Amino acid sequence: MQNSNETDIAQSPEGWRWAPAWVLAFVALWPAPGYAEGVLVLGALAAIIKLLLVRFRGGAQLLSAPAWALTSVLFFAYWLPEAVSAFDAVDPARALREAAVDLRYLPFLWLVAAAVADARGRRITFGGLAIIVGIWTVDALLQAVSGTSPLFFAIDSAKQAISGHGMCSSEAVLALDRLSGILGPCNLKFGPMLASLSPFGLYYAAKRFGVVGWCVAALAIGTVVLLAGARAAWIVYALVLLWSGWRVLGFKRLLLVFAVGAITLVVLGTFVPQVAERIERTTHLASTNEANVDTALSGRTRIWAAATCMYRTHWFNGVGARGFREAFAACDPGKGSLAAWGEGPALHAHQWVLEVASETGTFGLVMWLAGLALGWRAWRWSTPLAREHARPAMLALVVTLFPFNTHLASYSTFWGGLVLLLAALYAGSLLARDAEPEEGRA
Repeated sequence: MQNSNETDIAQSPEGWRWAPAWVLAFVALWPAPGYAEGVLVLGALAAIIKLLLVRFRGGAQLLSAPAWALTSVLFFAYWLPEAVSAFDAVDPARALREAAVDLRYLPFLWLVAAAVADARGRRITFGGLAIIVGIWTVDALLQAVSGTSPLFFAIDSAKQAISGHGMCSSEAVLALDRLSGILGPCNLKFGPMLASLSPFGLYYAAKRFGVVGWCVAALAIGTVVLLAGARAAWIVYALVLLWSGWRVLGFKRLLLVFAVGAITLVVLGTFVPQVAERIERTTHLASTNEANVDTALSGRTRIWAAATCMYRTHWFNGVGARGFREAFAACDPGKGSLAAWGEGPALHAHQWVLEVASETGTFGLVMWLAGLALGWRAWRWSTPLAREHARPAMLALVVTLFPFNTHLASYSTFWGGLVLLLAALYAGSLLARDAEPEEGRA
């Protein structure tokens, strides 16, 4: 029989007190991908070592059994499709390499889930994510005023001093037509990233500062998301406001928030040419002309047609994870004509359902849908208190995977890491070890 001292060690959060800091370091270093990747790998190794050490003393209690199970299931729903797709991929070597390298995510996701497995971990992790969102938002607003992101300028200057060259080429800086925030002009994913993480900022603002805090945070983040220029991020953020605002404000006051948002969009569309151009392009969706619709979608109808072709011709396990660009030429419906995005093939399907279907086939779709179904089942059968614990992570994951939108590549290092991080935060907080009540909600 296990003695009481061993049980206390196994069940105590002391063993994972460092986990929240590791998770926050990973997110904070996203603007420097190499360092973020290093934190991920070291975190995965640390988690494996820690698990091996404490399991000898009953360390399975560091996470609840359902949390272990759900975190692992969500990972394998993501990973097994890319592993199976590698067998006859258009580029087998790359597909196998991607599948092998992505195994590093599993122990890291256990670490992430453990970071939010108790009240202290959730407070530090979710609060830390909210602070990161707030800092990035203020930095982007300063870029909107001054033309330069102070944080990116600091990172770029440090890299210039160390290596003799900056993060971006001068051509990328000159071509910048939107807020790039801390990610810089060479990595225009700031809008989608901020929109996906915004539930943590809004949750924290509402919990600490009430309705006024939520409204101020919503306006600040919303302004940045609009100026960042990604229309997919606009949709994601609108969904966040709809769910979070309904809970904080109620239906009537939420209508006022959306009215203010519409006015803000009109004002920005009047004075900011880049926003006006995207609004005008979006209006082409109402056209009956196929070319106008494709223009409104920045050439994505052509990409989606190619993705459908790949699925038809590789229906079981797809063309291979990250093999879209190699398979594009054979399925390009506009072969020989210049694409809306310029020269070269499309790099991915720009929609996660079509990406999974084209790159991992029916097997991948079944696995992803099974993972989503199990995630929903866990939510449905959880207590109201457990749902409250997991609400910001749940909202962030749902809006990021909202199917009626365009998306970044789910099997890329950056966006795949973000999606898996949100999945682990959801599983760990929903199926946490503790059942202590927490004040506030968002």
